[in-house]
Amino acid sequence: MRLLATCIFMAALSGCISTVGKVVTAPVKAGAKAADWATTSQDEADRERGREIRRQEEAARKACKKRGGHNCDED
Repeated sequence: MRLLATCIFMAALSGCISTVGKVVTAPVKAGAKAADWATTSQDEADRERGREIRRQEEAARKACKKRGGHNCDED
């Protein structure tokens, strides 16, 4: 009888331990996710800078063509 009670108790306890582990780590994971969303990685910054440079180059080409300039497509 004790063996059966011990087995049932251990099975129930393993589920509780798993749940406690998830509850304890949830705030840490949420904080890490918030920090990730709030910061810009170097790769993201590089991509955004590249987009900005391409926008500026396109605006310069359009302005050159509007002025009637020649060789506006050359860098």
